[in-house]
Amino acid sequence: MSALLRLHNIRKSFAELTVLDNVSLALAAGEIVSLLGPSGCGKSTLLRIAAGLDAHFEGELERNPLLDFGSSSGIGVVFQEPRLMPWLSVAENIGFVDGRKADHRWTQQLLHDVGLEGRGEALPKQLSGGMAQRVAIARGLYGRPQVLLLDEPFSAVDAFTRMKLQDLVIKLAAQYDISVLMVTHDLDEAVYLSDRVIILGGQPSRIVAELAVPLAHPRDRRAVELAFLKGEALTALYQQPT
Repeated sequence: MSALLRLHNIRKSFAELTVLDNVSLALAAGEIVSLLGPSGCGKSTLLRIAAGLDAHFEGELERNPLLDFGSSSGIGVVFQEPRLMPWLSVAENIGFVDGRKADHRWTQQLLHDVGLEGRGEALPKQLSGGMAQRVAIARGLYGRPQVLLLDEPFSAVDAFTRMKLQDLVIKLAAQYDISVLMVTHDLDEAVYLSDRVIILGGQPSRIVAELAVPLAHPRDRRAVELAFLKGEALTALYQQPT
């Protein structure tokens, strides 16, 4: 298959409640795709399936064989909370892989890439929320993934920090040729970051709309085209039951 990651006819239930039904999507090399939808529609559940963290579903999860290299699955994950280990330094959190010795040079490069050069010996309690999430992003990149999965990674920071982190993800995705699949509730974030926005809705959730964003990066947040696409996404969301 040409896609790096493909989900086909995904159906997911919890006991008698079906959350996702007949959801199919593919993530191409170098692509940034956002999953948008109301709370409880199964966005994070779909991301966990894509990450291989939830094997109890119907349908197919296909990974391009190019993802399977070395000891890494080729997929990195960044969660809503940084989930840093408080007793480890920033550098140790980035390079912690099942107790194996970290690659010091690579860790230092990632610290530089995420704007935390010189903070490797700091403890998580010494970091702001935005800094902690930068560490989480660096940790997600430590395994040199080709796909990065983001589960609302900026929802707990202020608006200005959020914009800075959005630009950081765009920069790193281009720098390391990484494909990104991200869950978000934020319409502005979805259209600003993404090449495609996939909107989930219904009960159970299905893909109800897909918007292409044919604008090159870097983008102007004030662009008329982004405002129009935000309106299209809002219309698709508003038509869904709450």
